[in-house]
Amino acid sequence: MTGKLAGIRVIDLSQFLPGPMLTVMMADQGATVVKVEPPAGDPARHQGPYEAGHSIWFRNLNRGKTAVMLDLKTPAGVAALWELIAGADVLVEGFRPGVMARLGFDYAGVAARHPGIVYCSISAFGQTDPMADHPAHDLGIWAETGLLALNDGPDGTPVVPGVAAADMSAGLTGLAAVLMALIGRARTGRGDFVDIAMRDTLLPWTAHVAGLAVTGGPAPRSAEQRSLGGAAFYNVYACADGRHVVLCGREPKFARTLLGDLGRLDLLPLAEAEAGPAQAPLRAFLAETFATRTQAEWVAWFAGRDVAFAPVRDLADGLARSGLVVTDAAGAHHIAPAIRFADDAAWQPGTTPDQAAGG
Repeated sequence: MTGKLAGIRVIDLSQFLPGPMLTVMMADQGATVVKVEPPAGDPARHQGPYEAGHSIWFRNLNRGKTAVMLDLKTPAGVAALWELIAGADVLVEGFRPGVMARLGFDYAGVAARHPGIVYCSISAFGQTDPMADHPAHDLGIWAETGLLALNDGPDGTPVVPGVAAADMSAGLTGLAAVLMALIGRARTGRGDFVDIAMRDTLLPWTAHVAGLAVTGGPAPRSAEQRSLGGAAFYNVYACADGRHVVLCGREPKFARTLLGDLGRLDLLPLAEAEAGPAQAPLRAFLAETFATRTQAEWVAWFAGRDVAFAPVRDLADGLARSGLVVTDAAGAHHIAPAIRFADDAAWQPGTTPDQAAGG
């Protein structure tokens, strides 16, 4: 297989989302990824729905890899993992902190034998944080960082996010760190240890909404934030048919165009006011206006108008329109990677690894 990472060998001991996200992006670019699974397999294998013999979740985060089952609590499993590591450039693991050390595969031990290894650990709070031993998946990170409090409904109650952003930010940040370490190794000949905390990868995403909280001041309230529901031109509105649309650009030119075409340029100063209560009359006007037509009617009305507007689609519609859904030779569906290079041939998904026997 060709690709930007052809010739790079990765040992992946991770499961679920963050680590597999990191390593599937490497596999998609030609890296040789060996997925080491426990005897029961990656739990994602057993998360439906299924298609062509595999979980859709598992397929889309593990295609292009080779699966090996190892029981790391046995001498045979330990010996087999050392053999795999001997030829590897990168090792990725997502166990709770301390597990790899108990198994005999902590970074210090691995690097002593293989100083060129780039070793990436992904955990909820990092290897040395006071909360290192505390169990948490994506929702817990949202809650601990304060982001769940900003992901609230009209009544102020936090709602479960639709995307596992903490998991995926850990995978993406881990990928960037691993590639940086590989570039550094090309200069020095030595690998490195990457300690990825899901919490730490999500918080930098708040730069545009953190406000005074980053200075030790009060936490932002979403209803008063320009990007979180306090601005009339960055908000969700219900239509006559119960569907929704959004205005998604607060630039004055968009407000002038829309309010001019609606005959309400008198409201333009409100669009430029501080987000929150000052814009309430404008939000109310737009809510009343959008409620007079169906979503389809508004899509037609906005056609050709220079306004940042979009209908709220369901995920099936969004995927179908994206052009990212690719079907492999077995008829199974994949979400294609967003990274494209001008000189590369059209991307084709790798095969999904079956659960293999091992030591």
